[in-house]
Amino acid sequence: MFTKLLPTLIFIAAIGSGVVGGVFFAFSNFVMPALARLPVPSGIAAMNSINITVITPTFMTALFGTGLLCLVLIAAAIIGWSQSGSYWLLAGAVIYLIGNPIVTMVFNVPLNDALAVVDPASAEGAAVWANHLSQWVMWNHVRTITAIVAMACFILALL
Repeated sequence: MFTKLLPTLIFIAAIGSGVVGGVFFAFSNFVMPALARLPVPSGIAAMNSINITVITPTFMTALFGTGLLCLVLIAAAIIGWSQSGSYWLLAGAVIYLIGNPIVTMVFNVPLNDALAVVDPASAEGAAVWANHLSQWVMWNHVRTITAIVAMACFILALL
């Protein structure tokens, strides 16, 4: 039964990776550059607002649900290693898991937390914002690229 379900799970992982990659692509390419053009207090306020509103069941399911699905797919790839596409399945699942939920929790969330507690009008606020714009965006590029690469791997696993 699981063998019949596996292509559907891979398809869902590909869609989840694509959705997450698309969100992060948008942030890297125009949301963060737009926020960087604002005065520091306004940029911080906008980013803090985004960081609150992004915590929705839909986005959390896309980001972390796809990560949980990747754990299942890693096991499936290892158990069915002799099956065609197992290498792509394992690669996609590991790349997504490390590059998205783990990078988010280890790098992006702590940067968001630091931004949330700083006084936006202070010199410290300006320094934290400048760091946020470089470090957060760099890690967001990692999330974007790994989500898109994972999606491609899942598609190849299905072929």
